[in-house]
Amino acid sequence: MSQESIVPGELGGDLRPPAVPEPGAVTIVVPTFNESANIRRLLRQITESVPARLPCEVVFVDDSTDDTPDVIRAAAPHCPYPVTVLHRDEPAGGLGGAVVEGLRTAGSDWIVVMDGDCQHPPSLVPDLIATGERAGAELVVASRYIEGGSRAGLSGGYRVAVSRAATWLTKSLFPRRLHGISDPMSGFFALRRSTVTADALKPLGYKILLELAVRSRPRTVTEVPFVFQDRYAGESKSGPREGWRFLRHLAGLRTASPMARMAVFGLIGVTGFLPNLLGLWALTASGMHYVPAEILANQCGVVWNFLLIERLLFRDRRRFRRWWDRFGRFALLANADLLLRIPLIALLVGRFGMEALPATACALVTTFVLRFVGTEALVYLPRGRPRGGVKESGPARESRVTQHHGSTGADARRRAE
Repeated sequence: MSQESIVPGELGGDLRPPAVPEPGAVTIVVPTFNESANIRRLLRQITESVPARLPCEVVFVDDSTDDTPDVIRAAAPHCPYPVTVLHRDEPAGGLGGAVVEGLRTAGSDWIVVMDGDCQHPPSLVPDLIATGERAGAELVVASRYIEGGSRAGLSGGYRVAVSRAATWLTKSLFPRRLHGISDPMSGFFALRRSTVTADALKPLGYKILLELAVRSRPRTVTEVPFVFQDRYAGESKSGPREGWRFLRHLAGLRTASPMARMAVFGLIGVTGFLPNLLGLWALTASGMHYVPAEILANQCGVVWNFLLIERLLFRDRRRFRRWWDRFGRFALLANADLLLRIPLIALLVGRFGMEALPATACALVTTFVLRFVGTEALVYLPRGRPRGGVKESGPARESRVTQHHGSTGADARRRAE
């Protein structure tokens, strides 16, 4: 990848740097992954677009494997605003996790999140802040799907179709929490710093706006139209892998409440009948007696259910126990269900005079609820701190590079306090 040399004055070097900004204006958070060819253009656009009277800082949170951090450090002295580079050795949570790291660092009252590929026009940053101030909003979304907006920068019919399908799916799953947001897939938005608690977020992939809107639940949301630009350089990071992460993220958000988790738990249990029946057919066809065959076939369903629950329902709680511990506890509960169900049916029929069919249905519901509660409490219960075998994400390496000073809005705030 070619590297462009920077000469004084090329990137706003002829502008006199403002004084150290007072806290409370805007922090622009830019998550980057191998965007070195776009950095200089992006900083130039920010310099030309954000008025000097608007106190501003730029925070790059970088997960790159190329020379993007070095390019940022080389270009930053030509920008009149403070620039911070946070490079993460372990990119936990993907680009969404990078944004959360930037939220923790931001020192301004307003935070603008935008991509580093020049598809989000920095000229809209002042409008986002001004619109939020006028409306008293906590979240201002730059939308491609309201009047004046356009998705022109989406290349190809495939990406357009995927974007529309993802938008429809998310708005269908979260109609109330995404009310007033026409473009939940947008990566360009502004939010008040007081709106969000970074530690409450659990990002997975690059759709951080969805995470913020669902978990933080901003009270007032407004939108500003924007035209999605063509990528300046490099290649899009979206693909099948990100699509799968997006679906997992949706499942995690949708099952955040206990009732939703119970419903999904039940659906997963229903799907377990298929491997159970297939296992029973294979074992009995091979000549095994139906009683031991039934016991062994039930384990096929147990394994199937465990794998789906691990991936779709309790993915964020797997770190609290080792996999063999989780599976052993889950299998014990699943098999105890059979031992409990038969005596319970006998009790309902013999003691309370119920018919066999309603007694069986009642026993199924009872043992299902007990199995769900037991799975949450005994298999995936948080134990205060992650188990020792899981390596926690290390702190980001921070590098502050500015034109004539090494302070950011956050530094100014700390000195004032």
